[in-house]
Amino acid sequence: MTDNSDKYWIALSDKAMMETIGVFIKHHRLQQNKTQSQLAKEAGIVRSTLSLFEKGENSSMLVFIQILRALNLLHMLQEFQIKQQISPLQLAKLEQSKRIRARRNGKKVSKPKSDW
Repeated sequence: MTDNSDKYWIALSDKAMMETIGVFIKHHRLQQNKTQSQLAKEAGIVRSTLSLFEKGENSSMLVFIQILRALNLLHMLQEFQIKQQISPLQLAKLEQSKRIRARRNGKKVSKPKSDW
């Protein structure tokens, strides 16, 4: 089941997505009280590139990353990290193989199996 925010993004055209990202960047730039010239300098780009990006007319991923870095918003890219997930079956196997007590001779003592 998808929530409403997923439906919003799915319904947008590529151009509309770029414009939405541009509005986001402009909002955060203004919130930090930075001019286009200041932010462009911090991001290592020219002001006209930033202006185009804010209008949704520049689709360079590198420019996007540079702008996020200059706005201290790189944490927004965490959604792109691949997270290792363990299946319930793998978790159950790991739980079965855990030690429940130590023995002098170092042999592993497993949990007793139930008689059900």
